[in-house]
Amino acid sequence: MGTRVSYPAEIKIKAIEMRLAGIPVKEVLSQLNIRSYTQLKRWMRWYKNGEMHRFEQPVGKQYSYGKGPGFKDEMSKLKAENQYLTQQIEVLKKYKELERKWSQKS
Repeated sequence: MGTRVSYPAEIKIKAIEMRLAGIPVKEVLSQLNIRSYTQLKRWMRWYKNGEMHRFEQPVGKQYSYGKGPGFKDEMSKLKAENQYLTQQIEVLKKYKELERKWSQKS
């Protein structure tokens, strides 16, 4: 699997404008050095759904509008941190259980 590519918002918008102008997909991909047609399709879907805020999101941070990394207040930040740490503990418990089972088999 290749590395992730992060395209600037300007490239994404330019690609959409080119497609809306009737330029063929292959030509848009080659001119703007976009690797995947699927990526272009996703940007078009965002544009048609009015989700322009998504063009600014970094790779791996595809959150819904209004549910981004910012928190409304200190309490919501602490709740999110608590949920994250609780999940980490659960994962470690499961790993410890698996490790115990593996050592019994040996």
